[in-house]
Amino acid sequence: MASNAEAAYEKLKTTEGNDEGAGAWFEVTQEQVDQFADITNDHQFIHVDPERATPLFGGTIAHGFLTLSMLTHLAASIRPDTAVGPLDGITMGMNYGFDKVRFVSPVKVGSKIRAASTVKSVTLKGSSVEVTKSYTVEVEGGDKPALVADWLTRLFFS
Repeated sequence: MASNAEAAYEKLKTTEGNDEGAGAWFEVTQEQVDQFADITNDHQFIHVDPERATPLFGGTIAHGFLTLSMLTHLAASIRPDTAVGPLDGITMGMNYGFDKVRFVSPVKVGSKIRAASTVKSVTLKGSSVEVTKSYTVEVEGGDKPALVADWLTRLFFS
């Protein structure tokens, strides 16, 4: 009899290579950027001083790490067409890290961003399953993504 992790692995493995689509648009505000600057002590003018940033970017831009940290929110709004159904015995999911992160283009304050994802790989790791998804953060109306990242999560089973 297969363990819960093995059964989940078999279900999730069928999604490998699937384009999961894109999530909802989210507006990046100056208030969010200022709060992030305060929390991280990163007050570089390109993020917090619209007057000085305008000649360079047409206004202030979000921190790259703010855009990256928004992946949790942006990814939650992606609703893949392919559902694997319930996974029995799951005890928790955990952010396991990133294999690759690239900040491709700036996110101007006031612009809208969304994430799109593809299931890159699914690997059985004992009593857990590691899922790697490739994310692209798009900027509404932009010709280049703001961010591309391969994000690893682990699902643990009883």
